[in-house]
Amino acid sequence: MRVLVLGGGIAGVTAAYFMARDGHEVTVVEAQDALGLDATAANAGIIAPGHSFAWASPRAPRMLWRSLLGQETAIRLRLKPDPRLYTWGLRFLRECTAERARRNTLIKLRLCQYSQAVLNEVVRSEGIAYQAVTRGALYVYRDPAELEAGVKKMALLAEHGQKQEVLDAEAVARLEPVFAPVKHKIAGAIRDLGDSSGDARLFAEVLARVGRERHGLTVRLGTQVTALESGGDRVRAVLTTRGPLTADVYVLALGVGAPLVARTIGVRLHVYPAKGYSSTFPIKADGRAPTIPGVDEQWLVGWSRLGDRLRLTSTAEFAGYDRSWTPRDFNNILRFARDIFPDAADWDRGEYRACLRPMTPDGPPVLGYGRHKNLLFNVGHGHMGWTMACGTGRIVADLLAGRRPELDLDGLTPRSQAGGR
Repeated sequence: MRVLVLGGGIAGVTAAYFMARDGHEVTVVEAQDALGLDATAANAGIIAPGHSFAWASPRAPRMLWRSLLGQETAIRLRLKPDPRLYTWGLRFLRECTAERARRNTLIKLRLCQYSQAVLNEVVRSEGIAYQAVTRGALYVYRDPAELEAGVKKMALLAEHGQKQEVLDAEAVARLEPVFAPVKHKIAGAIRDLGDSSGDARLFAEVLARVGRERHGLTVRLGTQVTALESGGDRVRAVLTTRGPLTADVYVLALGVGAPLVARTIGVRLHVYPAKGYSSTFPIKADGRAPTIPGVDEQWLVGWSRLGDRLRLTSTAEFAGYDRSWTPRDFNNILRFARDIFPDAADWDRGEYRACLRPMTPDGPPVLGYGRHKNLLFNVGHGHMGWTMACGTGRIVADLLAGRRPELDLDGLTPRSQAGGR
C-alpha cells in the first residue's frame, strides 16, 4: 500500500522503516529541513526501561503545587488561558493514585522492554552505529533514606524483568571513576544493567538512510502538515504547505502537533506538550566526563555521553506550546553539573534549547486505529520516545500488515479509539 507517515522524528522514522521493510510504498513527511530536529534531537539520550515510571503519581500534585508557589521542581505548571491544559490536567490528576500509577508504569515497562529488544534486533540486522553505550544506567541518590526509598520503588521494575544492583558510593566510584572525587556527596545508586544510551537523532538519520537504500523509503522534507481531509470513515488527503498529498494509509506521528492536526477531522487526542530543557556541552580533552548514563534522583537531571559531547536534560513544564527559555531554566542542570562533574566539560559553551514532548495523561502512547479505517496513531510517547520508538514503530507496522503484534496490547489497545475518548 501507499503510506504517508506524518512526522520525521524518531517515532515516525521507525514506523516508516518497518512499513517499508514490509514492502509498502512509504513516504515520510517532515516540516523541517532534516529528520529528528525537534524533541528527538533534545532528549537525554537514555534508553531507559529501568526508569519507566508514570509521571502521574501520588507525588505529582504536590510538585505541581510547589511549582505554582515559585519553587524549583522537576514537574512544573505555568497557568495559561488554554482550556486544553485544564482538560488534560484533570485527566492527569485522575491518574495520580497509587493503583493507577502502578498499572500505567507496568504498561510502559512492557512497551519499553519490547522496544529495546526490537532496537537491538534492528541494530544487529542493519549494522547501525549511533554512539551507543551499553553499560547500564545509574540512578543516583544523595541521601541514604532516599536511596532506601528508591530501592523499594525500583523493586516493582525488578519484579517484572529489570536486572538491577544497588551500589554504595564506593562502588559507584569504582564503576564510574568520575564520581571518585565527589563520592562523599552521594549515598549511592541503583544501576539498571539493561539500560543504555545513544544519539537518537543520529539513529533516526541512519535508519532513514537504510530505509531509502534497502527498502525504497522516501523522505519529503520542508513540508508542513496543516490539516487532514476525511470522508465518511476514511481520510482522503493530507493538506500541507506544498499542496495536498494522498495515500492508501496515513500514520499520524507528529508529536505535539498531532492533536492540532487530528482535530481538523474531529478527532480528539488527549496529548499535551511537556516542555523539557536540554543542554549539550563539549567534553574537555582532559576532562573527567561520565561514560555511563544516568539520572540524579534529587533534581531529575539526566545525562548521557554522545561521542565528544555531554547531554544533560531536566524538567517537565506544562506551559502550552511555548518553546521559549531563559538562563534561569537551566539553573538546576548547571548546578548539578558543576557540583558532580566539575571538570567534565566546558560549561561556558553549552548549546541550550527547550523541546516539547507529547504527553498523555497516564503515560503510555496512543497507538493503532481510531474511527478512521486508514488512519494509524503513533503519538504520545512523552519523555520516553527514544526508549519506546522501535517498539511502537513495529507495532503499528504489524497492525497495518494485519499481523498480531508480538507484544500483548492489553492496556494499549483501548487507547487506539482516539476519536471517542
